[in-house]
Order: sequence, then structure tokens, then C-alpha cells
Amino acid sequence: MNNPDKPLVWLHGEVKTPPVSQEARIEAGVLLRRLQQGETLGLPHSRPMPSIGAHCHELRIRDLDKNWRIIYHIDDDAILILEVFQKTTQKTPTKIIDTCQKRLRKYDVL
Repeated sequence: MNNPDKPLVWLHGEVKTPPVSQEARIEAGVLLRRLQQGETLGLPHSRPMPSIGAHCHELRIRDLDKNWRIIYHIDDDAILILEVFQKTTQKTPTKIIDTCQKRLRKYDVL
């Protein structure tokens, strides 16, 4: 018997225009769909984010002259979207990491 796809749970953020191009939205949608179906993504599309927590990852979306990131957590029954942001530096800002950790803690409490 096939396992049903995991739902996406958006704790914050969305992928939309503006400023994300249609091509980048499509790429993000395809990658998120693959995650829902249980596929494990690696570089260059995704990388682990242990600084946020276990089972946390960063989707990497290149869009014209911008880099977008979708921080997600793979839960037993869902893919949790913790944050969507434009990455402007090589290192993920501490504020983003802190915000994702708080959202994940709040979700786990519910």
C-alpha cells in the first residue's frame, strides 16, 4: 500500500510574486512536491540545517539575480515550512535561525 503524501504546513511565509519569478515559484513547487512524496533531496537543491534542529533543511532556489531559501522541517506526518527569505549573505542570519527555532518549538507544543 502506498503512503499518502505528507501535507505542507506553512508556519510562516509564502512563495509568491512579486518578487519571486514564476520560474522560481515553479521550481519551489516541484521541490516541495518531491518532499511531500517522501523523496530525500540533497545538494544543490537542499542542505541540512542542524543549527535550527533535527530534520531541518534549507531549500535553495536561484531566481535571476537573487537567492531564495525555504527553511523546512520533515515531521512524521507533514513538511513544516518555517521561513521563506531572500538570502543576501553566505551565512544564514542568526535572526532567521532564532525565528525558525521558535516556530518549531511553538508547533511542537500544539
